Amino acid sequence: MERNGRELKRPFEDVCFHATDGTELNGWFFPAERNSGRADLVFLICHGNAGNISNRLDHCAALLETGANVFVFDYRGYGLSMGRPDEEGTYQDVQAAWRWLRQKGFAPSGIIALGESLGGAVATELAVREVVGGLILQGTFTSAPDLGAEFFPWLPVRRLARIKYDTLGKLPRIHIPVMVIHSREDGLIPFHHAEQNYAVANEPRIFWEIPGDHNEFVFADRKRYLEGIIRFMNRIETANPPRH
Repeated sequence: MERNGRELKRPFEDVCFHATDGTELNGWFFPAERNSGRADLVFLICHGNAGNISNRLDHCAALLETGANVFVFDYRGYGLSMGRPDEEGTYQDVQAAWRWLRQKGFAPSGIIALGESLGGAVATELAVREVVGGLILQGTFTSAPDLGAEFFPWLPVRRLARIKYDTLGKLPRIHIPVMVIHSREDGLIPFHHAEQNYAVANEPRIFWEIPGDHNEFVFADRKRYLEGIIRFMNRIETANPPRH
C-alpha cells in the first residue's frame, strides 16, 4: 500500500497541474511552519528513477526541518501523473512544477531545485531553462551514456544512447549556487560522477560527502545531511538576500 502525504501529520496540498503539452501531473506541497524565517524558500524535489512521491515522505520530513517549504511531484508516468515518461517530457514536467510554485507566489530566487539521482539531471535542465535560486545534485550521474558505459563496457553505449540526461555538459552554463551531495558507499552511482560534476560547476559551489548507500541519505546520518543542506541555504540567502 502506497503512503500518503497525510502521514506527516501536517498541512499539505495534493496538487494537480499540467505540463505545456497538456499532460496532467500530481504533486504534494508541504508549507513551511508558521512564522518560519525561511518561508520564502521552497525545495522543488526532482526524484530519481525508482518509485514515486509516496516513497519520498522521509526526505520531505527532513527538509521541512530546515524551515523551508517542500514541493515534490511525479514525472509523467510515475505515481498518479498521466502519460509516458521520456527525457524531454521530464524536462517539461519540472518546468510545470516550477510554474506552479511561481503562481503560488514564490520568487525564482527562492526556489531550490533538488535532484535525486536521475532527478539531478532534470533539476540541472530546469536551471538552464528557468531562473532558480540554487541547485542541489544528490547522488547524480554525469550523464546517462557515461553511466551506461560503466555498467555495459562491451557495448557502444555513448554512440547509441538516445537518452542523454547530460548533467556534466550543462553545469558550466549555470551561474547560481550549486551543491553536490554524494556518498562513497553509493552502490548505484559511483563517487567519481559527483567529483566530475563538482569540478565543472561554477562558484559558489559546495561538495558535501555523506555516508550510506544510494537511497539511505536520510537514514544513514540525518544530522550530517541536514547540516550540509542548511549550510547551502545560508549560501543562497547570502547570494539572494530577501527584499523587504
